[in-house]
Amino acid sequence: YQAPDWFRDAKFGIWFHWGPQCVPEFGDWYGRQMYIQGNPFYEHHVKTYGHPSDFGCIDFIDMWKGENWDPDALLDLYQATGARYIMVMANHHDNLDLFDSRHHAWNSTRVGPKRDIVGTVEKKVRERGLRFAVSNHSAHAWHWWQTAYGYDAEGPKKGVRYDAYGLTTADGAGKGWEGLDPQELYVGPSFVPPDGIDSIAAMNAWHDARDGQWIETPPPNDPAFVRSWELRQRDLVDRYKPDMVYFDNYGLPLGQSGLDAAAYFYNASLAWRGELPVVNGKRLDERQRKGIVDTVERGFSDALRPEPWQTDTCIGDWHYNRARFTSHYYVPARSVVQRLIDTVSKNGNLMLNIPLRGDGSVDSDERAILDGIAKWMTVGGEGIFETRPWKIYGEGPAQVGGGMHGESGGVQ
Repeated sequence: YQAPDWFRDAKFGIWFHWGPQCVPEFGDWYGRQMYIQGNPFYEHHVKTYGHPSDFGCIDFIDMWKGENWDPDALLDLYQATGARYIMVMANHHDNLDLFDSRHHAWNSTRVGPKRDIVGTVEKKVRERGLRFAVSNHSAHAWHWWQTAYGYDAEGPKKGVRYDAYGLTTADGAGKGWEGLDPQELYVGPSFVPPDGIDSIAAMNAWHDARDGQWIETPPPNDPAFVRSWELRQRDLVDRYKPDMVYFDNYGLPLGQSGLDAAAYFYNASLAWRGELPVVNGKRLDERQRKGIVDTVERGFSDALRPEPWQTDTCIGDWHYNRARFTSHYYVPARSVVQRLIDTVSKNGNLMLNIPLRGDGSVDSDERAILDGIAKWMTVGGEGIFETRPWKIYGEGPAQVGGGMHGESGGVQ
């Protein structure tokens, strides 16, 4: 496999995480962490919205309207930075599809904003002559949601199960998800904590030992989830014919199913446009790098790589966090540009996430960062786009450490 020339020429892409988890504006993984007693997300949720037995993550879907989402205005901002490809999050670990899915009723055309978000952006991106990418994070939904089936181990609500445990289709009467089965969103109880756990520490240990923070294997007793995942993924590429698919996985997701999905996409792309697409995976070994493009999440490469690769990062949290705005501690444009230069010099691309508020807008600090990147690119873009790395990537004392989640040290 060789990455297509368009990818090697593009160098810089922009991405946005958006969905009902952006409504509380509290950052990443809200949907899992709001069900973990003692966690700051849980404490915020109880104080702001109520106990998770009464107000669950599913209830944010009706609040997620996207009333200020203006894809044309956003694409104007993105394109001004010089970004050559745009990526849309097709779903997250919360298992909600942001496209008109044939195989999953829980999608943004039926609930929330009632819009085909992926399809809308795809059409507008193509009209601008840019390349279009999608990201799929849903292979983790089966374990990620299991905290929603738990309960408080301590306190006045001790033993009271959270919403996912008892919700049925009948509970949707009069709500935006009327007629849908909430267990199809929450995936169903794979690892339900038994009654009688009597400390927060013990509950956390129970979850860590079973549903964990990051599991790459298929669910042990739910082949239907795997079949559904692959059908949804095939539907996604058939409908929107992306140039790139980013899998939020170490390697490819869900064993053989992920391999089959990637092969299907490769063959379909050859039929559509006569070229191989880009498939991204993380933490690839040497053999895997011969078949898909390695992605380093929130990290650098410490060397010039022989094959094209990508780093993906964010100016703040992946999902919108209002505290980043009120405290003004986003990653500044200068740091983004420094990272882009370092990445390109090592044969890589940079995919930058700019999270959207729940209403679909960007805040003024995010806009200023995009404007800063655009200003630099009018001068420096000639040395970025449609280039190839030199035999050495740099000189002098400036160094970065390599590896995923290694960006905190920055350029030294």
